[in-house]
Amino acid sequence: MTYENITSATFLSRPNRFIAEVEMNGAREVVHVKNTGRCKELLLPGCEVWLTASGSPGRKTKYDLVAVRKSNGLLINIDSQAPNKVALEWLRSQGYEKIRPEYTYGGSRIDFYMEKNGETFLMEVKGCTLEIDGVGFFPDAPTERGVKHIRELIRAKEDGFHPILCFVIQMDGISEVRPNVSMHPEFGTAMDEARKAGVEILFLPCHVEPDLLEAK
Repeated sequence: MTYENITSATFLSRPNRFIAEVEMNGAREVVHVKNTGRCKELLLPGCEVWLTASGSPGRKTKYDLVAVRKSNGLLINIDSQAPNKVALEWLRSQGYEKIRPEYTYGGSRIDFYMEKNGETFLMEVKGCTLEIDGVGFFPDAPTERGVKHIRELIRAKEDGFHPILCFVIQMDGISEVRPNVSMHPEFGTAMDEARKAGVEILFLPCHVEPDLLEAK
């Protein structure tokens, strides 16, 4: 997926999880942050960030913050809407006969329902933006919703589906995602139970540019 009207800026502060203050062309600008996670190790004063114009008239903020250069030089896409778009692009290249987004199963909306060769699949997508020593971790904030989705995938396996927990890795050079048990132990427990139950854990490495996120 690509972004139009991308421009660079300097991050100044994040008053709350929805907005950030940046310096752009010598002026201070309030922008929307397209990620409600903490991103504390990424959004540090003085770091380089990239913005895209929303194009939505009447919005309080003109720009969305979608990418950041980490202090170690790694470029990370932090747009929480991007992983599903990238996953859909990737699924379309995998020979599925049917792909249906936002599939209602149990008490959740699972990101994708697919069919291929008489087999039915359910795939839940998570975006990974947290990197520690060359390894990806998820989540960067507690996610009861994420745990609920994993429980649904386990139940889907019992109901005859091929369930997939897919991590879209929103940075280059990372091929593995581990549960961030120090942040949310229950997510790690649920992920371990999912593996044992036969849920497929899929890591989707990506290439990142300021205006691009694509599966490799």
